[in-house]
Amino acid sequence: MTSYGDQGFSLFLRKAFIKAMGYSDDALDRPIVGIANTYSDYNPCHGNVPQLIEAAKRGVMLGGALPMVFPTISIHESFASPTSMYLRNLMAMETEEMIRAQPMDSVILIGGCDKTLPAQIMAAASSDIPAVFLPTGPMATGHHKGERLGACTDCRRFWGRFRAGEIDEAEIGEVNNRLVSSVGTCTVMGTASTMANLTEVMGLCLPRAGSAPATEAERVRLSEATGSLAAKLASEGGPTVKELLTPAAIRNGLVALQAMGGSTNAVVHLAAICGRLGIPLDMALLDELGRRVPLLVDLQPSGQHYMEQFHKAGGVPALLKEIRGELDLNAPTIHGASIGEVIDAVVDEPGQTIIRSMAAPLKPIGTLAVLKGNLAPRGAVIKQSAASKALMQHSGRAVVFDSVEDLANRIDSDDLDVAADDVLVLRNAGPKGAPGMPEAGYLPIPRKLARQGVKDMVRISDARMSGTAFGTVILHISPEAAAGGPLAIVQNGDRITLDVPGRVLNLDIAPAEFERRMVALPPPAETARRGYDRLYHEHVMQADEGADFDFLQAGPLP
Repeated sequence: MTSYGDQGFSLFLRKAFIKAMGYSDDALDRPIVGIANTYSDYNPCHGNVPQLIEAAKRGVMLGGALPMVFPTISIHESFASPTSMYLRNLMAMETEEMIRAQPMDSVILIGGCDKTLPAQIMAAASSDIPAVFLPTGPMATGHHKGERLGACTDCRRFWGRFRAGEIDEAEIGEVNNRLVSSVGTCTVMGTASTMANLTEVMGLCLPRAGSAPATEAERVRLSEATGSLAAKLASEGGPTVKELLTPAAIRNGLVALQAMGGSTNAVVHLAAICGRLGIPLDMALLDELGRRVPLLVDLQPSGQHYMEQFHKAGGVPALLKEIRGELDLNAPTIHGASIGEVIDAVVDEPGQTIIRSMAAPLKPIGTLAVLKGNLAPRGAVIKQSAASKALMQHSGRAVVFDSVEDLANRIDSDDLDVAADDVLVLRNAGPKGAPGMPEAGYLPIPRKLARQGVKDMVRISDARMSGTAFGTVILHISPEAAAGGPLAIVQNGDRITLDVPGRVLNLDIAPAEFERRMVALPPPAETARRGYDRLYHEHVMQADEGADFDFLQAGPLP
């Protein structure tokens, strides 16, 4: 608390000023619940936040506490330049400082769009205030010519058809009007839905809060219940995020990630969260679970359906019931029940086919695989559940793009020397190189190949891709090219071998030539920077470390 040297006077001064808002002594004597307001006109994923805040405030007051709403940064994937990932750490820092700086006994963190929930979990993990999370929920689906639409797997699919000349300007304009039919997050198993579901799996929000639609009354009721829970945490005390996110809870999250068809971005975010806890993310465990835990959830982009159907099928609790044998059932939650007790309360939804059983999965493999090799000494990831089976073992000629700008300038050129069995390579698109790891790893199929009917190619990069994307795409190559990683030495025409079952990604050149190229790499170019940009470039870590700042890790400072 702010101090003016005299504790009694300090309290007297604070109460005098806050009474300008019309608060009584009775109100100010109650436990205080902070509510983070992440509404922004730039953020349609958070378009329902004002309604959620009002419901949460109602729940706080019904619980006998005083709600205090405060603003924080709001990040939307489509409007945050240079990338939302670049700003995630800034949001985490600002949210942490606001929690620390202002008087509150517990806090409700409302988030939805891709980087906001991860930033808020990172912030809360570094704080000592009990926190409960409130996802904004997935949007409603739209329709086009009798087909259900939902951002943004369908936006990529239709844009691919437009680039290939299969639909015209008028139709793509119609689709544009119908892809995003309401406020809320993308209604497929993209990054936003993945992180909301993992927030529930790891016990940080109420049951079913990870999937309830943004536009339905259930989301509002969950907001009120979240307020009531926050009031209880404020008056009675409760576990902090640091206490809830044990290694067992993180492992439960990895199991669910493999079973649900979750986003590759979750790996970076979980690594960052683990760094705040002093628990390195176990990539070997993630890969092992991917071999053992099959894909169970039939949602795009790994399946066919949408979050609305997942929620109606029972949502996260129903999924947890199917993977019960792989979970630590004693893992606690912010609402007091164990994960085992959450599962015990599940009421089966007769006839649902969205959440499959372990005995009859949607696909026999898990969502993600971790690759290593001379191109990725510290690892890379592939969403194998959304990749082409025919390309899971492939060797092809490298077609190299040196930057996102180079990719944009040449990918649609009819003069581009490329064939369907080549390997598209994008570099200098990682944490430092881009900066901020843009979602450019989903390299478009070169236009001349798209017009020939080519739907997928092997694509590798040090970038990320949207959780809504699909295809045989290898991402997060660590270390990145801009940090002197081997991706920097790949030349046009080199052969690259991908073996997903063998978990290998290699550049097929002689070891002596590999070493010669690595030694010949020039040092990174230094450019004058200021403000947050300078802070980011001097302190951001690699993708396998979560792309967080080194000085925000748990433990001794670097």
